[in-house]
Amino acid sequence: MHNLENILAGILISESIGNSDKQINRIAFDSRVIESGDLFVAIKGAEVDGHHFISKAIKNGASVVVCENLPEEINLTSEQGESEVTYLKVKDSAKALGQLAGNFYNHPSKKLKLVGITGTNGKTTVATLLFNLYKNMGQKVGLLSTIENRINNKVIAATHTTPDALKLNQLLGEMVEEGCDFAFMEVSSHAIDQKRIEGIEFAGAIFTNLTHDHLDYHKDFKSYLNAKKQLFDNLNKNAFVITNKDDKNGGVMVQNSKANIFYYSLQTLTDYKAKILDNNITGLHLELDGVEFFSRLIGEFNAYNLLAVYAAALKLGTDKMEVLTHMSSLHTAEGRFDYVINRARNLIGIVDYAHTPDALEKVLTTILKFRQPTTRLITVVGCGGDRDKMKRPIMARKATAYSTTVILTSDNPRTENAETIIEEMEIGVPIEDKGKTISITNRREAIKTACRLAQDGDIILVAGKGHEKYQDINGVKTPFDDKEELKRQLQ
Repeated sequence: MHNLENILAGILISESIGNSDKQINRIAFDSRVIESGDLFVAIKGAEVDGHHFISKAIKNGASVVVCENLPEEINLTSEQGESEVTYLKVKDSAKALGQLAGNFYNHPSKKLKLVGITGTNGKTTVATLLFNLYKNMGQKVGLLSTIENRINNKVIAATHTTPDALKLNQLLGEMVEEGCDFAFMEVSSHAIDQKRIEGIEFAGAIFTNLTHDHLDYHKDFKSYLNAKKQLFDNLNKNAFVITNKDDKNGGVMVQNSKANIFYYSLQTLTDYKAKILDNNITGLHLELDGVEFFSRLIGEFNAYNLLAVYAAALKLGTDKMEVLTHMSSLHTAEGRFDYVINRARNLIGIVDYAHTPDALEKVLTTILKFRQPTTRLITVVGCGGDRDKMKRPIMARKATAYSTTVILTSDNPRTENAETIIEEMEIGVPIEDKGKTISITNRREAIKTACRLAQDGDIILVAGKGHEKYQDINGVKTPFDDKEELKRQLQ
């Protein structure tokens, strides 16, 4: 039980109806899970307005309602007649939810060295590498990522890149209870815009890059950029920022930040600098901050990821040589340039989460750098349904520009028609590349076809889903694993 006045600390209440001297069991923003003595927060979501469910929340036992607009009919007694209902009006209920959650869970983010990672590509890899780095160094550490949430060795399934404010604070609270000193989390533009990180205190933040993505939600690139930028705008003066100097938006992100700003780069002299000495299928050979360093990770994009990890670790106060020693044994995150080799057929299969034009191009150009002149590159790629339609033709154009053969297929069509999505991708294929493009709606058949087309020494890239273990078709998630399917078909 929590005292209502305590969990309202720091929240500006514009109007109050009812008694504020009461105890609260839980906080919830879903009326369906409300029980007697709970506090209900009515949030105006992108699709559903929680204000429409205030009466249902009260019927289920809510004793406190936090909302932006008071209902026309004020019920001062709960449906069970057990207690008086208190109404609290706020300017922004989504923001209030984050503040309430922080108060309710006793501000766990302040008890950790929490680092947030944002950008279009690289968030999962950087967060996972940092988690594994600190775990390998013997630290107790937490992870919040697209693939999974981790509290030391405990794995918790992830439903969103960044959890809602309540779940986020709950997980951070569990990390504190387990003795974690560090935590690393992906911060999505959706989460920032929806104020899921409101009230969270970051020790530091990392910016990876910014390219075309999520314009179905943000509508235009400027709005997408500004959503990301809020993470850095809201950091306090004791925090640090690690930002990518080589990305044209790296400086824009930190223009209004009060934090201590540091840059990393492969191209110019900055606070943290790396040079690629060799880049092949066995890994990266780097000169990192003046020291030669070898990593099992592959590709220029991973050189940036490693550099961001290195810089963040040093800003967290970790010894330079200890960081480099443990970084050299790190593996990539699942589904990120994740490859299998069939030695009997002399074939390489690569699975990557690349679901944006920029990410796809980076993976393709990386492959081209280490393939032999006679090596053919066969790419299997699709686009998700109910997501940004503008990138569909661009994805197809990028794939055909760098591949010998391209198979356009379904990704997660969700509620859209998979064939329609593929047709929208086909628009981006130049006339001269039509002859090397095949469209196969069934993803399993697409991968099977790629493996049958492959000859000695060829490379197959299966892009778009990476770590995902399902395919979402009309709301039904059917088990499907690109890597396992690729392994099976290669044999």
